[in-house]
Amino acid sequence: MTSSNGPSAVDPVPPVEIATPSVVDREQLPDRVWTLPNAISVLRLLGVPLFLWLLLGPQADAWAVGVLMVSGFTDWLDGKLARWLNQSSRLGALLDPAADRLYIVSTLVALAVREIIPVWIVALLLGRELVLGVALLVLRRYGYPPLQVHYLGKAATLLLLYAFPGLMLADGDGWLATLLAPFAWALTIWGTALYVLAGLFYLIQTAGIVRAERAVPAPGTAS
Repeated sequence: MTSSNGPSAVDPVPPVEIATPSVVDREQLPDRVWTLPNAISVLRLLGVPLFLWLLLGPQADAWAVGVLMVSGFTDWLDGKLARWLNQSSRLGALLDPAADRLYIVSTLVALAVREIIPVWIVALLLGRELVLGVALLVLRRYGYPPLQVHYLGKAATLLLLYAFPGLMLADGDGWLATLLAPFAWALTIWGTALYVLAGLFYLIQTAGIVRAERAVPAPGTAS
């Protein structure tokens, strides 16, 4: 029986657990090579040298922006197709983030060479990649696969892939460059901040795995 002040007996409420991103073992994915999503990822990778040549050779920025936009679209498309067609694979799980990083690194190098972006942005983004490379070696040492790509990292990558074309188009005179400049820089700053934050989350996950592994007694050790 209840009163106006509430129930007379309160059922125990189970504790609320805060979900944390889990580590997905890519080795458990199907060992497929000839899939449509993988073919799209390979085409994205083949676009990297073309993109660099367009930027640093003839400096055909409009064509380079086109390549980068196609890359951003196929980045979304291959993930969707992998889920829709049930064609996820170990190779695809490696190719997708590798293509993202290659485009970001190559764009940073090209824009820095042409003095379109400041050195501090290049240092932040490339420094993040270097630190995560070390973290990957640590995970491998403990027998873990690369961490699953975080949604925050994907969002940051998407922002940067839109920001960089804007910076290229804003590098000039005329009303279009003036109009695009503030939007391009806003995307660049937000994308850089989220990219570094996502890297921090990866480091926290890696540190948690290392602590858990070190807490496990070695075989033959008395507890």
